[in-house]
Amino acid sequence: MNLELRDVTIGYSPEKPIVKNVNLVLSSGEVCCILGPNGVGKTTLFKTILNLIKPLEGQICIDGADISGWKPKKRSRYLAYVAQAHIPTYPYRVEEIVLMGRMGQTSAVGQPTRQDYEICAQALEDVGIRHLQGKIYTEISGGERQLLMIARALAQQPKFLIMDEPTANLDYGNMVLVMQCIRRLTAKGICVIFTSHIPDQAFMAQSKVALMRRNAPVLFGPSNEVITERNLYEAYHTDIQILEVLDHGGKPLRVVAPRFRD
Repeated sequence: MNLELRDVTIGYSPEKPIVKNVNLVLSSGEVCCILGPNGVGKTTLFKTILNLIKPLEGQICIDGADISGWKPKKRSRYLAYVAQAHIPTYPYRVEEIVLMGRMGQTSAVGQPTRQDYEICAQALEDVGIRHLQGKIYTEISGGERQLLMIARALAQQPKFLIMDEPTANLDYGNMVLVMQCIRRLTAKGICVIFTSHIPDQAFMAQSKVALMRRNAPVLFGPSNEVITERNLYEAYHTDIQILEVLDHGGKPLRVVAPRFRD
């Protein structure tokens, strides 16, 4: 299954488009990391893909079908969204939070079925926190809450999972847990699209990259082709170097680091 953007121009006014002529194709089991400085249009691109705002030009298609006329219930079977880190308010149980992801698949007055509970249990298993099923949402850690938000989105059983800075405000250990979760989901055939301010995460996720720059076309392709020192400088106007190191098995890894000059 493919998600395709065809010559898409995004923005809120035809007179002031934010990004023009975005073209990309993503397939089941792939990852796309969207990089770029603040204010360049990453969130607007997400809203456009989710059909919350209409593209100013172009089409967004799933398996060749333009999704602009789809009803919300149909879209929810294909596209799920995870917002930035959420601050808990009410002491729901973890299981109840995940069940909220099933609301779009049932009637307005329908009660959760046995199948709904099984789907939610599997979603918790997929993100590695099924052991928290009976815990209170307000009492689990920030990293666990972010994994829970991913599980809630997975309860929709989407084909494409879209996440806005899923590791924002997480410590390094919890960031790694989220990145490991992304790898597991793509192994199950889900296409994951996420924004990040950390270029290294594209390497961690073994993803494709859409690099958004001000007043310039979006660069899209494999991470080792898009994440170059020149491209990062053009995006962030900061001197950045890409280093190659060896992991414990002797396999080369690429990492991004600032270049400090004395």
